[in-house]
Amino acid sequence: MSDTPETPPPVAPATEDRTVAILSYLTIIGFIVALVLHMNKKTALGSYHLRQCLGLIITAIALSIVGMVLVFIPIIGWLTLMACWIGFLVLWVMGLIAAVNGQQKPMPVVGDYYQKWFAGAFI
Repeated sequence: MSDTPETPPPVAPATEDRTVAILSYLTIIGFIVALVLHMNKKTALGSYHLRQCLGLIITAIALSIVGMVLVFIPIIGWLTLMACWIGFLVLWVMGLIAAVNGQQKPMPVVGDYYQKWFAGAFI
């Protein structure tokens, strides 16, 4: 027998908490449905992923606007635009995986900024 107390296993978030988090990443309609569900029962996990996803939506809009210019630059512009969209896809998948696992894990590079910029949203 050891004298150190055993730590309890981590508690998984409730299913409805993860539902809001997962739905927020599934298209703009999913984001709206997640927002409505979140307004009925606010959770920290739901708020976190709604903020992350809002940042991704704004990033996608910005990429689309920048892409309208880059598409006119042969080869270099196209490759840059393609690299940006692949990076966006990677961030989206990482956010979705964190939501499925019930984690409040920020996306690399931009996740902490999204949390800071939208700190007052979805509380």
